[in-house]
Amino acid sequence: MNDLSARASMRHIDLDAIDQSIIDLLRTDGRMAYRAIARELDIAENTVRARVRRMEDSNTMRVVAVTDIEAAGYGMLLAIGVQVEGRSPEEVARELADIPEVFSVNVVVGSQDIEILVVARDQHDLSQLIGEQLCAITGVRRLTPALAVDVLKNQPDWVPFDAS
Repeated sequence: MNDLSARASMRHIDLDAIDQSIIDLLRTDGRMAYRAIARELDIAENTVRARVRRMEDSNTMRVVAVTDIEAAGYGMLLAIGVQVEGRSPEEVARELADIPEVFSVNVVVGSQDIEILVVARDQHDLSQLIGEQLCAITGVRRLTPALAVDVLKNQPDWVPFDAS
């Protein structure tokens, strides 16, 4: 079963105000102890534990670590459009996904075949990444990089619903 069909087969759960409050607290501090959440919401710790497990099991919520790219030593963030020729975009995308500095790969419809997000420590590393690694992948016809000069919004904890 592929990832998409596995997610589709999971049961849907309705979130109530307590579930949403737990999610809100974990967004603020993903390492918050169940005991602290229970105290904050004036409910039993076992209730918090059961609700978090239910939301995780239904793939409604996940608590994950998010890396600050600047704190990790990367000074440059780029979106790069990739045009492909002589090979399927999916094959090229899989190869791009194997590069550690590439942290997002999307096969798209439009003027590009693939869009990727990459990080580089500095101009030298960027030059090496684009000129030696990305261009060397068979099927890459053209790269269209766009350097992020200011990140106005990066919301890794965004979700498309709100129980309120």
